[in-house]
Amino acid sequence: MRGKLREISRSFEGQLRVTFEVDAVDEIRGMDDKDLDITAKIHREKRSLNANAYFHVLVGKMADKMHVSKPRMKNMLLGRYGQREITSEKPLIITVLSNIDLYEREDIHCIPIGYATLQGKDFTHWAVIRPSHTYDTHEMAALIDGTVEEAKELDIETLTPRQLEEMKQAWNRYCKPKENATYADDMM
Repeated sequence: MRGKLREISRSFEGQLRVTFEVDAVDEIRGMDDKDLDITAKIHREKRSLNANAYFHVLVGKMADKMHVSKPRMKNMLLGRYGQREITSEKPLIITVLSNIDLYEREDIHCIPIGYATLQGKDFTHWAVIRPSHTYDTHEMAALIDGTVEEAKELDIETLTPRQLEEMKQAWNRYCKPKENATYADDMM
């Protein structure tokens, strides 16, 4: 339901009274004097293609052209142009047996950064990469710019420079409220 906040006042009992103006009477019929779960947030128009969605479109086209899986392509691009996950002011690194290919995972984004052998077993060290939806304006611009350049090298049609700039500016407006948030904040 969409509407506008019109008034905030206090009752004689000290409780806040919030008045909204809405255009969907049918949706609120029958709610009189009932306990309600209320959520209000600023309305934002959905965009059919924001910067993060465009990144995923290019990932799909590039994966098809290179005959690799989409998770592998996404992890490769995030590894080149993305941002590492930082914990306690240090990059987050995980170590797994080398026969486990984290490039094929969709639930975690990683790039291999080293190898080791311990007690006759081979291990790979992986740097964890933040998910692209957590990126601020500059981080997303770097990811898009790098991905677009690689797509062009594969003769994949991309948006025009003007369209790319407009999309990056739209991402700027999208991520402004989250600019100071961390990935951990998004997970809560």
